[in-house]
Amino acid sequence: MNRIAIVLFSGIMMMMSGCGPSHDKAIRQIQTMEKSLFSRDAVSFNKQKADSLIAMYETFIKKNPKDSLSPTYLFKAANIEMNSGNGPRALNMFDQYLQNYPDKPKASLCLFFKAFIYENLMKDLDKARETYLLFIEKYPSDDFTKDAKLAIVNLGKSPDMLIREFEAKKKADSSRVADSLAKNKKPKKHA
Repeated sequence: MNRIAIVLFSGIMMMMSGCGPSHDKAIRQIQTMEKSLFSRDAVSFNKQKADSLIAMYETFIKKNPKDSLSPTYLFKAANIEMNSGNGPRALNMFDQYLQNYPDKPKASLCLFFKAFIYENLMKDLDKARETYLLFIEKYPSDDFTKDAKLAIVNLGKSPDMLIREFEAKKKADSSRVADSLAKNKKPKKHA
């Protein structure tokens, strides 16, 4: 009986020690690649390094779905895809985050970014509006709720249209202030 317990204990210890170093090694490799890709010395975006980093994130997540770093790595991977213009892949990753980690702090931001991708990368304004509205409904007190409401108002408007609207509003506000000042300034009566 003692012999079986020792063999079983030894087997468990070997498995645990086998998992630990590869887990820690993967984290160190990811950190090294992140530093290389996002360092101040990096002159331009390196697509090949970004793809390698995303693959490292995905491998880590697949091997360690319950690890506390997995949601962080998935969020980072989705952001890299979004910022490199790969809308469909970023959407897929944000959906994966929302499905697997709905209670994590970045879940609301994932939904907001999905709307942003539909609007700016996919040019699907109906889907963007629907997703922004879902975001507002689901996260009414979020820091990005005002941004989502503003995005809905400005959906489909070109930068030139937004500038013209801003300038017209600014001019109207200036006129209102001038009118208000003129009304409040009463002429002096001469005796």
